Amino acid sequence: MDLIDRYLNAVAAQLPQDEREDIIAELRDLILSRFEAKEEELGRALTEDEQEAILHEIGHPLVVAARYRKGPDSLVGPELFPYWLFGVKAGLLVLLAVQAIGLFIHLVSGPSNAGQAIAQAFHGFFGAGLTLIGAATLAAAIFEHYGVRPKWLTRWRVKDLGAFGLSDPAVWGASVTGSETAKQTWAPRGHKRWPGGEHLFSLLATGLFLLWWIGLIHLPALGQVGLRGEDAAVTGAPIWTTLFLPILVYGLIRMSIDLDGLFRPHRARMRAVGEAALAAAGLWLTWLILEAGHWFTLSRDGETARVAGDWSLLDFARLQGLGDGSRDLTGIASTLSVVATWVLAIMAISLVYRLFANLWRLAQPGRAAAT
Repeated sequence: MDLIDRYLNAVAAQLPQDEREDIIAELRDLILSRFEAKEEELGRALTEDEQEAILHEIGHPLVVAARYRKGPDSLVGPELFPYWLFGVKAGLLVLLAVQAIGLFIHLVSGPSNAGQAIAQAFHGFFGAGLTLIGAATLAAAIFEHYGVRPKWLTRWRVKDLGAFGLSDPAVWGASVTGSETAKQTWAPRGHKRWPGGEHLFSLLATGLFLLWWIGLIHLPALGQVGLRGEDAAVTGAPIWTTLFLPILVYGLIRMSIDLDGLFRPHRARMRAVGEAALAAAGLWLTWLILEAGHWFTLSRDGETARVAGDWSLLDFARLQGLGDGSRDLTGIASTLSVVATWVLAIMAISLVYRLFANLWRLAQPGRAAAT
């Protein structure tokens, strides 16, 4: 087999079969004409090196075949590349935040090898990041090859552009933290706060809570309380089984409101309605939990003690003497009962504030629209 046949076979392997013969015949004529012209110029037959040089001038088989191929010449074309880049940057930042929160929970949830936990977090981030980049590239390649252009590429509104702050690390830092110092540290001078930023960590935190609530994430430290000697096991009271589904639904609604705030921050008035309703639902759940009176049970060596309480524990005298109790099972249960009661009371106050704050926004349409 001579050089021409080897070259043409390499080109043919990259071409569609229904067009292969015509293209190869055209290329063969081109190559032979170039060879003949060179031979007339030199007055002799070409050497193999001279033939190779002419084929190099024509081009590499892959490049030559690409000239005849129908469709795009790149996986991500110039039109789709900005969208691909945004998706990759935003996705990597979200993955980084999730891994950071997961690492924090893992480190504080119980005795563990910190170095191993950090290594696993890095491994998880890079593995998920490579998967994200691959998936984004595959999606863009499919869009490019088939000429798919989703509506959000052409039919967009300025009001819906708030979520594009997801790809800006500086805006993340300034938006997630509410302090002016953080804004000055993270955001450039004059940089406006990302309108949907306050919903970001709420979305991530609620998502992680729901993963734990349905059992996909395990936190061993929550199942035990440290005592002198052997730790006490912690088991939930029946109220948590009763309220399992309502709390799950509450969390899913919380996430849906946060998602709406991320991607459509201008819909503040509609979101205020949802926030007010969710606050009222949260108050109802808090009331049921407090009225149940029994929340957890501590057990060790056959001995048990209840973490339970009622309104009578909302006493500042009890709160001031919180650290004076005994360190046995009963004393720890009593201390936790006071803490749990006050936590529920503070949650109720926070929900009341959120309820009336959102009702106030609804009563002032101009303010709600601008929030």
